Amino acid sequence: MSSSDEAAALEKLYEYGQRLAESSEIKNESDYRGIISAAKESSKSKQLAAQLIPRFFKHFPTLSSEAINAQLDLCEEDELGIRVQAIRGLPLLCKDTPHHLPKIADVLGQLLLAEENLEKDAVQKALMSVLWQDSKASLTALFKHVESSDENVREKVLLFIKDKVFPLKTELLKPREEMERHVTDLIKRSLQDVTGAEFKMFMDFLKSLSIFGDKAPSERIQELLEIVEGQADLDVQFDVSDADHIDRLMSCLNLAVPIYMRGASNSKFLNYINKHVLPVFDKLAEERELDLLKNLAESSPYTSAQDARQLLPPVLQLLKKYMPRRRTNEDFNYTHVECLLYMFHQLASKTPNTTNSLCGYKIVTGQTSDRLGEDFSELFKDFTERLTVVEELAIATNKKLTQGVGEFGKAMAAAKDEVAKNEVTAKKAKTHAGLRSCNNILALIKPLHQKSPLFNEDKKISLSWKESSKVTATTSSGNTGLKRDLPNENGTGFKRGRADDAPPGLVDRAMTGISRGGRSMRGLQRGRRGRPRGRGYW
Repeated sequence: MSSSDEAAALEKLYEYGQRLAESSEIKNESDYRGIISAAKESSKSKQLAAQLIPRFFKHFPTLSSEAINAQLDLCEEDELGIRVQAIRGLPLLCKDTPHHLPKIADVLGQLLLAEENLEKDAVQKALMSVLWQDSKASLTALFKHVESSDENVREKVLLFIKDKVFPLKTELLKPREEMERHVTDLIKRSLQDVTGAEFKMFMDFLKSLSIFGDKAPSERIQELLEIVEGQADLDVQFDVSDADHIDRLMSCLNLAVPIYMRGASNSKFLNYINKHVLPVFDKLAEERELDLLKNLAESSPYTSAQDARQLLPPVLQLLKKYMPRRRTNEDFNYTHVECLLYMFHQLASKTPNTTNSLCGYKIVTGQTSDRLGEDFSELFKDFTERLTVVEELAIATNKKLTQGVGEFGKAMAAAKDEVAKNEVTAKKAKTHAGLRSCNNILALIKPLHQKSPLFNEDKKISLSWKESSKVTATTSSGNTGLKRDLPNENGTGFKRGRADDAPPGLVDRAMTGISRGGRSMRGLQRGRRGRPRGRGYW
């Protein structure tokens, strides 16, 4: 097309727009068809058509399909300025015709793959615009990408939801209860295949909703727990060689502990662990052993008496494994012992007379299960001898660790670089953790020497790693910003990070002098299609 022809075509396009703007009642369909046709002509015509198609869209419902397809074609142009203008016009296509909104939201979700900063900014602003128009329909369309879609699109949509939608939940989710329920249902459908980081992100968001807040009824709290239980695959046979399942189980148990604190039942988790995991405890990797014991220790205060009776015998057997009857030269695994002693106290406090036949204690509850007429003196002797050995080991370890604390100042002063300083800091933290653990062991053992002990007598005992968390939180209270970016259980976050947004002012220059920009995607999905994701992300 020659420059004169291009100028004539552009002038004709301006005439179409002017006539449509000036006609107050009857709009000329042929003028709008001319605008749609211009979306296939010169660069300047495409830029102008990208503005005019959305502007008059509502007046021509019979041409809606052609108009939308023309606008979407413009969103895939090679020239960045045309793409940005076309994207900015997408929300206008559904402003007065809301039945088109799900399709527009779906397409904008795909366009989040854009690589140019100007284009990404335009897509995100357009998505926020349709969210403000109808948050329910928009979120429903976006979550279809989360459920099953191209992996890259899914990731970008999740990042957008996390960064842009969740922080505005109070403003976007109205009416509040209805929309919170709707989003909860969308999230639950999306949990069939998620990474550890994604699951934690969704759980943190759900717990922040008012329907699951402090005043939520018990059935809502139980619903949260059921979501976690479903993700843990508690209906699947436990396989000690399945690292993915073990990671998921440990992570979910950790997420469940705060829910137990709110009154939900931990029976399903405990029954599964008692039946499937504890029998093969020795085959777990040492790191996973400790994860399991820490999680069980934290959840043990919320165990029912019935579950405590079932769990106490295997916990006691495990405790004896780490409490030798005679002193040996083997390393003293004090964190394992701390966990198990704490669990023993918590479980025994729920069903004290069970310990009569397990440890030889003499606790009277007036029930036949007391078994006070039977002789369990050998069990009592065995148990108390083990307690004495562990007590001596804890005292010796405590003394040794205390002596080492004074050396850290000298070691830090002698450190020549950051690597050396970090090593000293790590050793110091490990030493203090060991001291806290040994002190807890001594406090937990003390009442167990009695014939009729009071279990969990010292309710002020704080597990050593929990106390460490308090110290860390106190010392870092001066920091600003988020402490972490939703890592998953192997220490990584989402597979890709989001590039920085362009300054808003640059978008306003999209129509003035911007020529070609790199394309990040081709072929918008006018329909919906996708592929299921595989597991292995925990």
